[in-house]
Amino acid sequence: MLSRRAEFWGGVRAQLPILLGTMPFGMIYGIAATNAGLPVEVALGMSLIVFAGSSQFVAAELFAGGTPGVIIVLTTFVVNLRHMLYSASLAPYLRHLDRAWKYLLAFLLTDEAYAVAITHYEANAATPARGTPRHWYTLGAGITLWVTWQISTAAGVLLGAQVPPSWGLDFTLALTFIALLIPTLKDRPTVLAALVAGIAALAGRGLPYNLGLVVAVLAGIAAGVGAERAGWAAPRGAPASPAERTS
Repeated sequence: MLSRRAEFWGGVRAQLPILLGTMPFGMIYGIAATNAGLPVEVALGMSLIVFAGSSQFVAAELFAGGTPGVIIVLTTFVVNLRHMLYSASLAPYLRHLDRAWKYLLAFLLTDEAYAVAITHYEANAATPARGTPRHWYTLGAGITLWVTWQISTAAGVLLGAQVPPSWGLDFTLALTFIALLIPTLKDRPTVLAALVAGIAALAGRGLPYNLGLVVAVLAGIAAGVGAERAGWAAPRGAPASPAERTS
């Protein structure tokens, strides 16, 4: 019989190895935010409330470049559109929860929390009935990342320019997302979406206000959806995705 404690600590343990990449990323954000001229309370407040590393990093960079506020909001919105896909993927496993739980888990939903949660739920494929405490796994993963994100962000803000460039902390961001990406490349639409997004990001590097990132996200989504509609799904006989099982 599953228990809340076992599920919660299972989520915590699953998140721990990923922190090796996300904690340096939090420090990088803190350093970037202060170097961009954001007040300390604003830099820390973004981590407390927004809690979306990629969009925080992009927002700080755009702020430093004097980007209009409308463009900053639009860019961060597009960057975070992937969370809608994460939510749709987790919905079959969490739809039995009440609204308060859904709001809490939605706030804590990140790339890293999603990666460990969906892996855990797919390994225990049966959709949980009402009262099953499996959602505590997502809570454990999300809380672990949220707490460490606040600590690492604060460290970056306090250290600021004292961290030498030779540490190469920015490289850990790429490593973290590569580690999260590879296990998700399970079918042709997903692979195509990743390839198209990567190519578009490289091609659009010279666009002003980092709009190349927006173009890359939209191009990747369009490619993946188009491939799905064209029938490029998993080979016949392969397990269906959570979305397919509920359609």
